Amino acid sequence: MSRYKLDPFPLEGVSTYSLFSRTSKVSAGDFARAPEPELSFRKFWEGLPAILAGADLRLLVERLRKARQSGRPVLWGCGGHVVKVGLAPVLIALIEKGWVQGLAMNGACAIHDFEIALAGMTSEDVAAELGSGSFGMAEETGSGMNRALKEGLAAGVGAGEALGQWLAERKPPFGRCSLLHEAYRLGIPVTVHIAVGTDIIHNHPECSGEALGGCSHRDFRLFAALVAGMHPGGAFLNVGSAVVLPEVFLKAVTLVRNRQPLEELTTANFDFLQHYRPAQNVVRRPVQGGGKGFSFTGHHEILVPLLAAALLCPAD
Repeated sequence: MSRYKLDPFPLEGVSTYSLFSRTSKVSAGDFARAPEPELSFRKFWEGLPAILAGADLRLLVERLRKARQSGRPVLWGCGGHVVKVGLAPVLIALIEKGWVQGLAMNGACAIHDFEIALAGMTSEDVAAELGSGSFGMAEETGSGMNRALKEGLAAGVGAGEALGQWLAERKPPFGRCSLLHEAYRLGIPVTVHIAVGTDIIHNHPECSGEALGGCSHRDFRLFAALVAGMHPGGAFLNVGSAVVLPEVFLKAVTLVRNRQPLEELTTANFDFLQHYRPAQNVVRRPVQGGGKGFSFTGHHEILVPLLAAALLCPAD
């Protein structure tokens, strides 16, 4: 016998209803279809569950197709991890097929991409090099990128164009694996948004604060012009930048709206963790009052090829 004086709540007289009369959020018709041997990607795509992220990813692809059909740009923002996990060839294919009208990078993305173009490798062992003070001191990276930015400042171009032109003129051995190189070759604007002091090239003796600031500010204005072209119905996808690019996008949105309408946007954040700034500055705030924002959580090396396959696979 219980020592408590309180009796359990009585169940007698509780009202029930028929399961078949209830509105439910999940139904068997929305379930995934099991893969079959020799499955085509189209069948795989159609077999994804029409539930939560499965439904959202399909809807995102529909909205991207609509943006492209209406002549509105699809802009991509990429952090350094996107390059480090080997996704440049996927994005280059999307550029070639018309699914990228502008590409924004943070400083880390540009550095990793630049090193890939020059040497076919990137991403040093930070822990192993930090103690000796040699972390980030690769001569070719520091001198090449800083010289390119100085030349870009003198020529009146932004950081993305300056780096792309510098690489294109030197025909590096792995240029076809580089976003900077290939976007420049194909005439797609690349903007690089630099936070001074965050990147290894800022420690190099040839670093110029004037070049960093001048080229990056020009790229911010260029990015704002790309964002202006999104009205109505364009898209911005933020992949792997937790702070810099979400902040840049939000500031570009308000700058454009100070001068003109900017509505019915599609935005999405892809990352292996969902952070505050992308959630607010990409997914929620810019689409208040119209448009649609999406969040997808998972590994870039899986999600980005999946999205690319859906865009490149012919729609039925």
